Amino acid sequence: MQAKDLRQGATIVVKGDIQIVTDFRHYTPGNKRGFVQATIQSLRTGKIVQNRFSSTEEIQEANLDSKRCQFLYRDQEGHHFMDLAEFHSFPISDTLIGEKKYYLKENDEMDVDFYEGQPVRVVIPNHVYLKLTESPPWVKGDSVSNNMKPAVAETGLKIQVPIFLKEGDVVKVDTRTGEYLGRQ
Repeated sequence: MQAKDLRQGATIVVKGDIQIVTDFRHYTPGNKRGFVQATIQSLRTGKIVQNRFSSTEEIQEANLDSKRCQFLYRDQEGHHFMDLAEFHSFPISDTLIGEKKYYLKENDEMDVDFYEGQPVRVVIPNHVYLKLTESPPWVKGDSVSNNMKPAVAETGLKIQVPIFLKEGDVVKVDTRTGEYLGRQ
């Protein structure tokens, strides 16, 4: 593919590393050659960089295979998943999972993208349901300010929830922003 064909969400190979395009802009200055300014993120390390490509530069597209997997458990090796089609388990490192670890519960199913047989990205849903494990009681008079209080979910995620919620309640959380959306 040519650089001018890049789109947000495209996966490409740059210097042997798989990158995802998070933002791009095609510039065509008056009397100069056009170029593409792209923000790309490494799927292996999570590092985000700005890269400039000539409009006609050939870029290798990374074809990812997506498989439905189940999250099993976490240990010192990383997060273990099971391929639901072939029933084999494999670990994914903590660096590859990153902040997504706060939205993974045992037995949850999600898609995992593979490149040349190696897992490179876990695709989590836009929202998950988490049980609150710590939620301090509401104190009369707190409602004068904001009606939210800090709480901790079963995965260790710290979120702001309404003051009427208590430990054991299940809440819906947006995985893109980490915000409280409602309760179950």
